[in-house]
Amino acid sequence: MAGHNVLGKIGEDIAADYLMKQGYHIRHRNWRKGHNELDIVAEKDGTLAIVEVKTRRNNAYGEAYEAVDDRKIRNIMTATEAYLQTFELDMPVRFDIIAITGNADRHQIDHIESAFYPPLW
Repeated sequence: MAGHNVLGKIGEDIAADYLMKQGYHIRHRNWRKGHNELDIVAEKDGTLAIVEVKTRRNNAYGEAYEAVDDRKIRNIMTATEAYLQTFELDMPVRFDIIAITGNADRHQIDHIESAFYPPLW
């Protein structure tokens, strides 16, 4: 596995652990439909949180959350629609980003709730 993939997996593990400690129920991790993927699908207080996880060793090339661009948001929306249909869910949905900077031993977690909204078509 390439180094960036290992770091990404570590970041997703950190994010899932963080969410559980915050009282979230993790419904799925790395849920796929076609080429689109949802990093973490969690639920808390009747709201479905679609969580995109971005991990960086440092901020030398910008903040981790800045990697969630318009194209990525469109892919997340497509996957979310498929997720809601697949599991026949009718509940409020929120789109969060968890940005992790550092490594497995020393890291900073930034949880940005409602980080973006579905684009208007």
